[in-house]
Amino acid sequence: MEPSLFNEKTLTRTLLDVLIRAGLIVVLVLFCFDIFSPFRDLMLWSLILAITLYPLQKRLRGPLGQNDGRIATLIILVAIMILMVPIYLLGTSIADSVTRAIDVVKADTFRIPPPSEAVASWPLIGPKLSALWTDASTNLPDLAAKYIPQIKLASLTVLSKLAGVGMGFLIFIFALIIAGIFMAHGEAGHRSAVQIASRVSGPDRGPKIAALCTATIRAVALGVVGIAFIQMLLVGLGFVFMGIPGAGLLALAVLLLGIMQLPVTLITIPVIAFVFATEGASTATIIFAIYVFVAGLVDNVLKPLMLGRGVDVPMPVVLIGALGGMVTSGIIGLFIGPVVLAVGYQLFWQWVEDRPDVTTSET
Repeated sequence: MEPSLFNEKTLTRTLLDVLIRAGLIVVLVLFCFDIFSPFRDLMLWSLILAITLYPLQKRLRGPLGQNDGRIATLIILVAIMILMVPIYLLGTSIADSVTRAIDVVKADTFRIPPPSEAVASWPLIGPKLSALWTDASTNLPDLAAKYIPQIKLASLTVLSKLAGVGMGFLIFIFALIIAGIFMAHGEAGHRSAVQIASRVSGPDRGPKIAALCTATIRAVALGVVGIAFIQMLLVGLGFVFMGIPGAGLLALAVLLLGIMQLPVTLITIPVIAFVFATEGASTATIIFAIYVFVAGLVDNVLKPLMLGRGVDVPMPVVLIGALGGMVTSGIIGLFIGPVVLAVGYQLFWQWVEDRPDVTTSET
């Protein structure tokens, strides 16, 4: 047999072996991904919570001993107890708002005031909007019967979103429990993360990549998601105790605005105006207005104290992460999206800036 023919057959056989092995690896990875995908969001959020809360565990090692499992369990139990009360109040508020809406519809006491003459003069949509508004104010039952399919679809959409919110909070509690397990093995988890990063990026860059990911996760989780969650709780509790209609939904809107880095006063100021318009000026309404207004600005105090006015990630990245995460994964994606996208953004720019030095010499 000629040497060239032997080499060609050997090369073909080697290439075929490589392709078969690669194909088997791809099939295995796809099967593993399908099995893991239902738990993806839960495990991601658990990992984010564990990385965020782990510095607190290290601070408590001295006063509470050196047992990481016991300290992690205590942190998670306290966190769950703190979260359950406001979540229960907000959930009760949402249920009461839905019940009130149903009672109003059944009692047929809901009336829409007629539109002003200026509405008809609005460009493009003025005449149609004025006619629709007039029908709603004079004959609402017939108008509702006319649009029953659209109303039914919108109602089902709202109910599904509310169910998704409830499931998201339930996943949040489970994620806290799993995060406690991660925190109990924090040192081993850190070593594993460094080993994985070193295997992917090399032994020199691996620890730096792991440290960058850890710092970014903590920065976004505390400086964006954490502060927005605190704002939601503070403002939402004020809405609940004042009996604001739809207090739970308004609190969720506060959470969304906080994560998107938009001013919460877009919600609090109209609510304050509504309270004064409906109940007038009194000691209770004045105290409520001051409390809610200050609670809406609490991020201006918390951000410098916690992370020096936020993170080194542009606001559009956080905004896109929040909206994209909410669209793909519901309420839990609202928390995961900004963190994951911020990590990807930081890793991308780390790769862009970490160029190898190219030296040229003239001969």
